[in-house]
Order: sequence, then C-alpha cells, then structure tokens
Amino acid sequence: MNVAEQESRMPFKPLMSKGIQMLQVNIGYRCNMTCKHCHIKAGPGRHEEMDKDTVETVLKVLRENDIGTLDITGGAPELNPHFKYLVEEARNIGRHIIVRSNLTIFFETGMEYLPQFYADNSVEIVVSLPYYNEATVDRVRGKGTFQKCIQALDQLNRLGYTDGTSKRKLNIVYNPSGAFLAPSQETLEEDYKRELSRGVGITFDKLYTFTNMPIGRFREYLIGSKNFGKYMEKLKNAFNPVTFDGLMCRYLVSVGWDGRLYDCDFNQILGLTVNKNYPQHIKDFDLARLSEREVIVGAHCYGCTAGQGST
Repeated sequence: MNVAEQESRMPFKPLMSKGIQMLQVNIGYRCNMTCKHCHIKAGPGRHEEMDKDTVETVLKVLRENDIGTLDITGGAPELNPHFKYLVEEARNIGRHIIVRSNLTIFFETGMEYLPQFYADNSVEIVVSLPYYNEATVDRVRGKGTFQKCIQALDQLNRLGYTDGTSKRKLNIVYNPSGAFLAPSQETLEEDYKRELSRGVGITFDKLYTFTNMPIGRFREYLIGSKNFGKYMEKLKNAFNPVTFDGLMCRYLVSVGWDGRLYDCDFNQILGLTVNKNYPQHIKDFDLARLSEREVIVGAHCYGCTAGQGST
C-alpha cells in the first residue's frame, strides 16, 4: 500500500471544522528554554517572530469577527516585542485571552512585570509542568526549572489566580517524559493538586494531558533511540474515535508567526497550511469559509486521537 492509500484510510478522514471559536496565534519560536519534547524546536537561537503589521491584522480579524478567544503561544510568546500590545488591545476588544507560558520566563531580565500584567488583564494562563516532582521536571527541562516554576506559580496564586473567581484561571499541562501515553487526566489532576498543595502550597484550576507529538525534537529523540516505529504503532493502536468531537483543530484556526493559516500548531510546524481552496493568510481571513473547511490531517494526528486524546 502506497502513502496516498495509507492516508486515505486514516480513520479521522474526512475531518471537518465545526466553526471557529478561537484564534490561536503563534507569535514566535524564540524561547528562553530548549525542552527535550518541544514539537516546535523552540530555543534562544530561533529568530522567527511575528511583526507589528501582522499583529495589527490579527487584531483587525478579532474586531471584525465573532471569535471569543485569542490563544497566544510560541516559543515563549512573552519574548515577542509586540506581546504586551497584542494582549492589551485584544482585551480592549473584549476577547478572552489565553497565554501559554513556560513560567521560567518570569525570571528573565525585563520580564519581572509578567505576573502582575497577567493578573491586571485577567489572562488565562496555561503553563507547562511535566510533573509534580523536581527530579522529573529538571530532567526534561533543565536543572533548576522546577524551583523556578514553583516560585512563579506561588506569585500567581498570591495575585488571585485560583482564588475561586472565573476571571483569573491557571491551568497546567502535563506531557509524558518519554515514549508513552499519558495516564488518566482526572487521576493525574488529583495527584498534581494533592502533591503541589501538600508539598509547596500551590493551587491551580485544571490539568490537561497532552500526548507528545512525533514531530520536532521529540521525533528526533524517537529516531535516535530507535523508538519511532514503536511509538507510532502505539499511537495507532490507541486510536479512540470518541476524541473526535473535542479535537482542537475543529474549533480554531492557527496563525503562524508570518501570518499563514493552519489547522493547528502541529500542522504549522510541518508546513501544512489549511486546505488550498481556502484563505491561506490572516490578511485574507474569511470566517464563514474557514468555518466549513476540511482539516488537513496526517499520521501525526494519531497523537491527538490516542487514548483519552489531546483536547
């Protein structure tokens, strides 16, 4: 069976959009960290960065369309020089704002303002914390990372995050530290809340488990450890059709740092723009047309449909 035949038999084809509730914007690949599982291969040496004109176009799309949420990601999105402007203007438009942060960025020179800035703008923060103990986190993300993350979470708690109000949400993302699937999201959330509260007095709203995608640095790790084939087989064997309804790609459009449009952040890294019959760039954004598109899929999509899914 050739590649085309294999792709035509993928169980998630055709996969159709169910409307656009969120605009996910990757504003740059530069990061203060070089994490082993990063699908973007972000790091200090990356120079891809959304410019001011593209940021303005993103804001124009938000003003002109009924899209409730702006989801800002990177790299470390805070390193983009237009980050503050994007957040403040999107809030003025009345959009709910999510920022995906690695937390250690709070301790970089010039970034000390971030916790208070997030609180003042009622930003929902989604943070990466691979596990609730120091040894595992530092092994995946570098020595000293765990303690920085705990200090950052403590700052956010003191500023009112997870105080019972709906305005300031703090969520944690768990990624497996190797070539295996995540355990039950509900069970792991209970473990995180118990251990972080008991050990260091940290509280948070919700935990999300994301499968490591077989792209970027994690793909390199799989190939180097001769686990790529086994891992892909594991994802395929764990395929779960129940995950279809919650797949992120069905409810959002992903905007790359250069304004190109994708079905998700993973497709962006693979260079798979939205279906060629639909607008390809944020400057040509058409909510009605993009809301009815067929999502571009590939073998990596097994990562989002395996087990309990990545939603």
